[in-house]
Amino acid sequence: MSPAHRIYVGSYTDAIYTLEFHPSPPGSDSPTLALLGKTHVGQNPSWIAQHPSDNSLVFTGLEQENGEIAVIKYGEEAEGAVVARARSGGSDPCSLLATEDELLIGNYSSGTLATLPISTEPPFVLTPTPWTLSFPFERPGPNKARQASSHPHQTIFSTIDTTSAEKELLVPDLGADKIWRLKKGSDSRWAICGYVQCESGGGPRHVATCGKTLYTLLELTSQLSVHPFPPIDMSPPQKSLSTLQTPPPAPHAMTTAEILLPETNATFSEPYIYVSNRDDPSPEGDTVAIFSLANGEAEPELVTEVRTGLKHLRGMYFGGKDNKWLIAGGTEGGGVKVFERVQGGKDLRVVASLGADVIPKPASFLWA
Repeated sequence: MSPAHRIYVGSYTDAIYTLEFHPSPPGSDSPTLALLGKTHVGQNPSWIAQHPSDNSLVFTGLEQENGEIAVIKYGEEAEGAVVARARSGGSDPCSLLATEDELLIGNYSSGTLATLPISTEPPFVLTPTPWTLSFPFERPGPNKARQASSHPHQTIFSTIDTTSAEKELLVPDLGADKIWRLKKGSDSRWAICGYVQCESGGGPRHVATCGKTLYTLLELTSQLSVHPFPPIDMSPPQKSLSTLQTPPPAPHAMTTAEILLPETNATFSEPYIYVSNRDDPSPEGDTVAIFSLANGEAEPELVTEVRTGLKHLRGMYFGGKDNKWLIAGGTEGGGVKVFERVQGGKDLRVVASLGADVIPKPASFLWA
């Protein structure tokens, strides 16, 4: 019998929701998904991140003009307690990354990276005032409505050069059409050391890596961009593939949101990239596009598009043994659904769900 899993859900409400997913509940052959409770934290806790060594600590960014960070401590109860708050160092924090002693924050509207020193013991946030770095911005992009300024959309460590003790931070900037590359200087502060140039008007949102290849999700053009990842002083060639099997004529209102590339394991030995498409006009809802890397890491191939029944499919996250399960949510309809990876990861099938009346406006997920 598989154990039950606790899942946290960030949202565009005032709460983080706690769910329980049971792959094989007693007395039933069908997986179940249930709401256990919710923790009220403030306006729009859209992104959530867990401490790497203490999974009882969850950080969230309150996506608002005066950006704020909240720290939630969970115990055995489904409802957590807010144990610390701090400023985010900008407006609309939309991405968080927690290390042992530092929280990295991407502030979307103000174009800033911020850091806060953190601890697993009280007071949890060691200073209320974050250090900040503003990203350079040369000129508005082709998409005037979305690219009038810098918009950092993710903070993620590169996994490409694992031999170096020096970590490299990647920050896709939707407004600047760049992926900023940062390393820590002698003053222990993050500094820009280069960038990867994306196609004009693409709007890089999130990235993933495999081997020596960088995959970038271009939100504004619904494309997956492939870069052989270069040394700092090189501008790599690139190519882009549509995330849609049948792209609608341009211009269209569809965009992309999330890209996931789970590590291979005994159950899923072949690598696949999973991308969420948003705002599909189909009554069957948005799709998850699945790319195979069978032809090599530099040659992704779109092999499956899975209709989800979700509207504005924003966040999704893998979890469970061997990352067998994918949870996804529709911010504008459809609620939350759990999918099982089938055919070795080439396809998905829905196994459990909760409606939007139970989980409104889901935006991000964590498997506790």
